[in-house]
Amino acid sequence: MKSFLDDNFLLQTKTAQRLYHEFAAGMPIIDYHSHLPPDQIAGDIHFNNLTHLWLGDDHYKWRAMRANGVNEDYITGSKGDYEKFEKWAETIPYTLRNPLYHWTHLELRRYFDVYDLLSAATAKKIYDDCTAKLQSPEFSVRKLITKSRVEVICTTDDPLDSLDRHRQIRESGFDVKVLPTFRPDNALNADNLKILNAYIDKLEEVTGISVTNYDDYLKALKSRHDYFAANGCKVADHGLEHLYAEDYSEEEIRLIFKKIKERKGISAIEAAKFKSALLYEFALWNHEKGWVQQYHLGALRNNNSRALRQLGPDTGWDSIGDFSQGRNLSKFLNKLDSTNHLAKTILYNLNPADNELFAAMTGNFNDGSIAGKVQFGSAWWFLDQKDGMTRQLNALSNIGLLSRMVGMLTDSRSFLSFPRHEYFRRILCNLLGNDIENGELPDDINWTGKIVQNICYDNAINYFQFD
Repeated sequence: MKSFLDDNFLLQTKTAQRLYHEFAAGMPIIDYHSHLPPDQIAGDIHFNNLTHLWLGDDHYKWRAMRANGVNEDYITGSKGDYEKFEKWAETIPYTLRNPLYHWTHLELRRYFDVYDLLSAATAKKIYDDCTAKLQSPEFSVRKLITKSRVEVICTTDDPLDSLDRHRQIRESGFDVKVLPTFRPDNALNADNLKILNAYIDKLEEVTGISVTNYDDYLKALKSRHDYFAANGCKVADHGLEHLYAEDYSEEEIRLIFKKIKERKGISAIEAAKFKSALLYEFALWNHEKGWVQQYHLGALRNNNSRALRQLGPDTGWDSIGDFSQGRNLSKFLNKLDSTNHLAKTILYNLNPADNELFAAMTGNFNDGSIAGKVQFGSAWWFLDQKDGMTRQLNALSNIGLLSRMVGMLTDSRSFLSFPRHEYFRRILCNLLGNDIENGELPDDINWTGKIVQNICYDNAINYFQFD
C-alpha cells in the first residue's frame, strides 16, 4: 500500500513517475489567470496567522464547512481567528475524496514542512507553528510566490482600476511579472440599470469623458483598454453564463443605451443585444492589440437568495449551470473569424456535459496562423479536481491537440494555491505514463517528456508573449 502524498502521489506507473520527476516537477509556473490581490503583492505583506492566509476569502473551504454543519459565525462571521481555524481543522477529516483534502495537505507540506494530518487533534500545533513561520521574512507574500517558482501572474482587474499597485510592483524590481487582466463584466451589466449607471458615472470620472450616448461609452471603455495595454496587460477575460451573439444594428444599440441612461428599463432581448454588441467591440480591441481573450462560461451565480441578502455576492453560493452553449459560441466566434478579427482565444467550460462541445468548437476556428490559437482551457472552478481535470484532458486529447494546451492556472485568491499546478502536472503525467505502459503510446520518454514540458510551461510562454 502506498503512503499518503508520497513522492509518487497520483503517479500509478514507473513511466508516469519518470515523466513527472524528470520533466514536469522542475518547470516554472506561468499563472495566467488568478484573482490574487495586487495590493498584497505590492506591499509584500505578512499574514497575521494561518486563518487570514487560508480562510479569509476561500469559497471552496467555506462551502465545505457549511456542508459539515459549521455555523456561519465561524466562517464569515465574528468568531476569532483561531476559532475559525479550529472549525476548519474539524472539517478536514470529513473532506475525504474532495480535492480540498489533497490541496490542504499539499500546501502544509510544500510551504510549511508540516506532515501531520490536519484535524481537531492537531489544529493547535499546526496553527501555532505555521503562524509563527508566517512572521519570518521567508514567508512574505513575494517569498511565497518565488518559493513556488512562479514567473508570471495575471491578476483579474476591472477596467476602472488605477493599476497603481501593478506599477508599484513593476518599479520595485520584483523578479516575477505581475500583470493586469482586462475584465469588463461590470460594463456589461444591463440586468441592473441602477448599478450600470453608477458604473458609467465612475467611468466618466476616471476617464474625464462625458458619456451621453453609446459612442461615448465605447470611447471611454476603449481609453481604459488602451490604458491597460500601456500598463503591460496582454490578456482579457469575461465571466459569463454563456456568450451573447444576438443580431443587432448600431442604431438599435444606441437606442438601448439611451434607455439605460434614462433608466427606463429594457427587455431581456435588448439586454442580450447590448451585451452582444459590447462583447464584439471588446474582441475587436483584443485582436488589434494581439491580446489573448478568455471566456469563462457556465456559472449559475447567487443561487441562495437568503444568503445573498445576508452576505452579498461571491461568498460561496454559485453552482454549475446547464446553459445552452454551442450555437451562440459558434456564432460569436464565426462573426469575428469571418473578417479575420478573431484573437487568440481560450474557452473555459464549467459543465462537464459540455466538454466535448467545447473541445470540438475550438477546432472550427484554428486556422493554422498559430499553434493552438483557439484553446479548450483547463478544468475550471468546480472541475479543477482529479476527475474534472482528467475528463477535460481526455476530451481535449480525443478531439483536439493536448500537446498544444497552455497548461494549468490557479484561478485563486490564495498565495498558497500554486500546488494546484503540481496537482495538474501529476495527473497529466499519470495519463500519459499509463498510455505508454498500456502500449497506447510509444515508449519514447524524451519526446513525451518534451510534450509534458510544453504543456506545463513552454506553450504558455509562446502563446501569451508576455515579454
